This record gives sequence, C-alpha cells and structure tokens, in this order.
Amino acid sequence: MIDTLQILRDTWDRMRDLPGGRRALSKFVGTMAPYTGTISPEILELERGFSRVQMKDRRGVRNHLKSIHAVALMNLAEAASGLAFVYGLPPQTRAILTGLSIDYLKKARGTLVAECTCDPPATNQRQEVEIEVITRDASGEIVTRARAKWLVGPL
Repeated sequence: MIDTLQILRDTWDRMRDLPGGRRALSKFVGTMAPYTGTISPEILELERGFSRVQMKDRRGVRNHLKSIHAVALMNLAEAASGLAFVYGLPPQTRAILTGLSIDYLKKARGTLVAECTCDPPATNQRQEVEIEVITRDASGEIVTRARAKWLVGPL
C-alpha cells in the first residue's frame, strides 16, 4: 500500500526550498484532494503540527456579497488543519476528518492566511483529536476560527 502521507512529507522536505517548490507541492495537494484544489491553496509553511496556508481572493471563491464564500473559508481551514496534523503523524497511520465547525467573525476579503498549530499523536492508536485553525486577512484581523475533529487509527 502506498503511504500518501509519507509521500507528502518527503516531497515537502525535498522541494520546499527549491524555486517554485512550494507552489508545485501546493498543486500536488490539490491533485491529491481535488475539492481542496478548487480554492488553489498555497502552502507557506509546513512542519510537524504546524501549517500556514494562503488563499488568494479571486472570483472563483467569492459570493454574491463580494466577499469570500463561507464554504471556501471552511475549505481553507480544513486544508490547514489536515496539513499540520497529518504531516506529523507516525508511519502506518490514517486520519479522517469527522467534524468541522467554523465561526465567521468578519467578511473575508483579499488574501487570507489560515494557521494551524496542533500536537499530532505519537502513535497510531485509535483516537479523536480536535484542533483549531485561525484565518486572518492581510491586516492581521481574524476572519474565522475553525475547529476540526480528526479520527486517527492504524492503516
């Protein structure tokens, strides 16, 4: 069985400092998770238990109120939580999102950055972990606060 999480880690570690490497890996993530790819996320930073993911404001993620659509914001939060969390999981571990909630604190416009800091489990023992993602606009104001529940277990 191919361990896609290990491929993600190895590819990021190898490509993050190369010219265009972060952008290429961001596109790879969008290919691995096609729905995530619809928001064109760009991974800015990624390490065990931490991610910063950017989404640019563009017509494809906007709503009729000329702000970023609620579901695009949810998608960004899920991507940031998943990347931070799964990057730090031990080998032979799977994780599946079982819950996602979000508070929309202000209209989201412009380039946004979602940040997630978490403590991935050290074993693949079955457990549920809840983590938080904060999304900020270019001025640094918080536009969303999301909570993601991940179920971890052995492959």
